[in-house]
Amino acid sequence: MSTSTSHITGLLAAPFTPMHADGTINFDKVPDIVNLLIDNKVKGMFVCGSTGEGPSLTTEERKQLAAAFVKAANKRLLVFVHVGHNSITEARELAAHAKEIGADCISATPSTYFKVDSIDLLVSCLQEIAKGAPSLPLYYYNIPALTGISLDMVKLLEKAGEAIPSFAGIKYTAPLIHDYQACVNFNNNKYDILYGTDEMLLGALATGAKGFIGSTYNFIAPLYNALIEEFNNGNLKEAQRLQYISVEMVRIIVKYGGLRAQKAMMKLIGCDCGNVRYPLNPFAVHEYKLLETDLRNIGFFEWVCKPKAAVVS
Repeated sequence: MSTSTSHITGLLAAPFTPMHADGTINFDKVPDIVNLLIDNKVKGMFVCGSTGEGPSLTTEERKQLAAAFVKAANKRLLVFVHVGHNSITEARELAAHAKEIGADCISATPSTYFKVDSIDLLVSCLQEIAKGAPSLPLYYYNIPALTGISLDMVKLLEKAGEAIPSFAGIKYTAPLIHDYQACVNFNNNKYDILYGTDEMLLGALATGAKGFIGSTYNFIAPLYNALIEEFNNGNLKEAQRLQYISVEMVRIIVKYGGLRAQKAMMKLIGCDCGNVRYPLNPFAVHEYKLLETDLRNIGFFEWVCKPKAAVVS
């Protein structure tokens, strides 16, 4: 992994926020999550984003959680903190806090209630957020499926790069490979465009992607690391086979309700992060066996993240 903001490579996981049964955050679980990622060759984390249920956390919870992940990482992983908020003032405060605790980068969506409707307005919002941590690389978090904001990302690169000195690139979570490639190639590959649609990683690799941020890297990173290696070695057929396992897995995740299923999958691999917080629908006890059976049928458990074996002295 390179920590150059224009050359981040490898897998970065968006970690789940571990919860107790009563819905409060289980901070004691954070080191286990971090160590599991390190043991499985994940290079970084994207904290308090969609996977981390950031919008469902209070500002204070987000600060505490970000600090816990930064502390547990202890410079062993690159740490992004998502600071987007419906209040630009709160987002700026979260950015300042990310700098204070030693995060490496920040990322942000704009308000998703009152939505920006132009690139110029988006750039103005990002400028305000960047003021909280002007020395930290800032990445726009492009996820139209959840924000409802779908703008021309090449135009964002054109304007944000000039207006915001700390602007470093985009966390690109959308299935538009042609648009993603245009962003990757913009101005001689000037910006870091991190791809965020796990089930399309192979397609992104083919366009020149080097870094990836995703939720499924929490529990099946070995599959994607193998996929990347096979692609780099010219073994396209094997890379396609591995990508199809990811496609089948994501179809199962969607079948069981998305994020709620992914947290259940963490429990199935032995790293229990608890359930989701409202307004998401908690995973029911009877669903675990059904989910496990479906995952076993596609060979999921052959690729899951595992802790390193204890060293016998």
